Amino acid sequence: MTLECAGNGRAFLSPHVVSQPWLSEAVGTAEWTGTPLAPLLEEAGLLADALEVVFRGLDRGVQGDVEHAYERSLPVADALADDVLLAYAINGQPLPPQHGFPLRLIVPGWYGMTHVKWLAAVDVVAEPFRGYQQEDAYRLHQSEDDPGTPVTRMLPRALLMPPGIPEFPSRARFLDAGPCLLAGRAWSGWGPVERVEVSVDGGGHWDDAVLEEPLGPNAWRGWRYDWDATRGRHELCCRATDAAGNVQPADPVWNLGGYCNNAVQRVHVTVA
Repeated sequence: MTLECAGNGRAFLSPHVVSQPWLSEAVGTAEWTGTPLAPLLEEAGLLADALEVVFRGLDRGVQGDVEHAYERSLPVADALADDVLLAYAINGQPLPPQHGFPLRLIVPGWYGMTHVKWLAAVDVVAEPFRGYQQEDAYRLHQSEDDPGTPVTRMLPRALLMPPGIPEFPSRARFLDAGPCLLAGRAWSGWGPVERVEVSVDGGGHWDDAVLEEPLGPNAWRGWRYDWDATRGRHELCCRATDAAGNVQPADPVWNLGGYCNNAVQRVHVTVA
């Protein structure tokens, strides 16, 4: 399953957002082992007025001048999905501390803030949960006064493994003319990735890449594109389309928290 931080790509936003300056590295795919949440909730006996399921972690701190434990909620229908897990292992090994030992929540398709780590309690409530991490943090808003909309599922995204050798001090790359394999990964929380397109001229023209089989349910999908690199400067781009029809935008959509930046990746290369 692929898990991506909601702030992945924040460092590319302008104006700059003051928070963890992720570039594009805050994403990964792993195999999670655990017990499905739904049977536990059903055995506990959900009441007719059950509205949300609240997950509380053991981590506690101060954010926005509010001291609180990390808590997030899910609507009951989402919490009862077959693939929601209480995970105790990753890639066949017990969870390490940084991944939430001894137990964490796994909700496939949702951004990382949903996957509560160091899980301490699971409560079912009959009214909307108003905790800080639900109501104040992880929302797409344009100003402090804008209530915004909640961050939920991962938006479609394709990333390219930059070819060639880095040119310092610039961010461009250097490679030789001739056959060049462009490859990367693509994912979405709204449905399987059905198409990845590649452009070698900054988005002027697009060609379809070849999609590989997904690594597993809810995991990212490999893609590749054979490029006959010609001399000169090029801007390589890639974009994904998912089964729900969502397509990556050409430009990032700015928001106060710097969340959900799934704009098309751009890699500058010089071919000699």
